[in-house]
Amino acid sequence: MTLEELLASAREALDHITTAGTEENLEQARVKYLGRKGLITQALRSLGSLPVEVRPQFGQEANRLKKLLEQHLEAAQERLKKAALAAEAVAVLDVTLPGRQQDVGRLHPITQITREICDIFIRMGFQVVEGPEVETDYYNFEALNIPKDHPARDMQDTFYISDNIVLRTHTSPMQVRVMEQQQPPVRIIAPGKTFRRDSDLTHTPMFHQVEGLLVDKDISFADLKGVLTLFVHEMFGPAVGLRFRPSFFPFTEPSAEVDIQCVICRGSGCRVCSQTGWLEILGSGMVDPEVFRFVNYDPEVYVGFAFGLGIERIAMLKFGIDDLRLFFDNDLRFLKQF
Repeated sequence: MTLEELLASAREALDHITTAGTEENLEQARVKYLGRKGLITQALRSLGSLPVEVRPQFGQEANRLKKLLEQHLEAAQERLKKAALAAEAVAVLDVTLPGRQQDVGRLHPITQITREICDIFIRMGFQVVEGPEVETDYYNFEALNIPKDHPARDMQDTFYISDNIVLRTHTSPMQVRVMEQQQPPVRIIAPGKTFRRDSDLTHTPMFHQVEGLLVDKDISFADLKGVLTLFVHEMFGPAVGLRFRPSFFPFTEPSAEVDIQCVICRGSGCRVCSQTGWLEILGSGMVDPEVFRFVNYDPEVYVGFAFGLGIERIAMLKFGIDDLRLFFDNDLRFLKQF
């Protein structure tokens, strides 16, 4: 083979490689020119039969052309590979079909209301604390001035794990736990799960509660009314009225239930408020001196108030929901509304 024939074969090979439309065509070109019996390979093997004076130039040119063709062969292989992948993607993806919307997660309505309640009280200077959901009888009852023979225990519908261990019926035990660890002033709220044996449209065996406690010198019932009034107006709007009714709680004296003007009928009377125009939302009162004695606070020096509210009840009023169980059915049609 002469040098001119070698160059002609290389040009032919380059044309076949660059225009190959399939991997099969490309492989045929590789075998024809660069295979064991290919034209370029045979040209290199024929060096020994050439005149001595042309061998160096012919060998150098043959090697250069071989490397050039190998580079173009590799580039063509990559081109065909990408083309195959693109064709496969087009075959799988039908761009005429409607898109699939990706669901976006959101906070559960109970979590939303819990955070809103905490945010309101944090702005008033309260600190958020959390404690165990499985409590001892001492913290859940006795240290809150509810001894074993107290009739108030019958109101709690308690889940007993043993004679001394219960699922907490309120988050009030955090009052005692915090006061045991620090001296006044104390200003806390304690959100969390609570448990009672009760289940109907407005009660579930597990529910959420926020307990509040403020202890300091020169605290009065007027301070309690001011804090709760501000909370109600922040949560439901400044136009919502509220009232305090005398009540009884073992760990507060005096005690009061707090009602708000019905958010459905604005006080005119409806089915939700039993035609009274008012809805009960929480209990409150001045901390009983007996509770202070359990934590070694001097009741002659320190005074405080406490309050507790059900988060589900606030959420029901806030969102206009009439069945508490909807919060726990895990029905996305319901949850996606909030």
